[in-house]
Amino acid sequence: MYEDENVLVADKFAGVNAEALARALAERGARPVHRLDRNTCGLMAFARTDAAERALLAAFRARRVHKEYEALCFFPFAERHAVCTAYLQKDARAARVRVFAEAGRGREKIVTEYTAEGAGEVVRVHILLHSGKTHQIRAHMAFLGHPVVGDEKYGNEALNKKYRVRRQILVAKRLSFFAGGPLAYLDGREFVSSFSAALPKD
Repeated sequence: MYEDENVLVADKFAGVNAEALARALAERGARPVHRLDRNTCGLMAFARTDAAERALLAAFRARRVHKEYEALCFFPFAERHAVCTAYLQKDARAARVRVFAEAGRGREKIVTEYTAEGAGEVVRVHILLHSGKTHQIRAHMAFLGHPVVGDEKYGNEALNKKYRVRRQILVAKRLSFFAGGPLAYLDGREFVSSFSAALPKD
């Protein structure tokens, strides 16, 4: 999607492992500064210099990166727009996470903002991450009663089968960062994925 001497922004296909994409781009000196799940498509940022890597990693840690996702979720939303707080706990052995309404030992606070479009069984949802934890969107939306369509880990198995969807319909749609320093010339520039959240044509 974009490339200069400091950074590269790629639009990853669903089904492509983030590590495999990183290996493919390594010959261009590109190193990933964040990752996407294999079955999530959309934008990934890469650094091409040490200085750019430090600046981007610092921006991600300081929450100076705007990440907007687009998803299809099941069931109508009572509130069209909401900012939701919960607490996430990793289960490394099961390679999944659990979400709780209350804080507790080993639980990390997560904040997910969403705006829903439509009111059918399948709803398009725009999601803005205010925290970036493992499987946050998929697990949090399922916790809220609106699992991501096609999600085989946290989703609705019966409805996934009904719609014949085998991977989550989730797109890392918009990305912008405010890294400053050597990347100040990119501050606020928005990158937009060519993918959209939609049911497969079949």
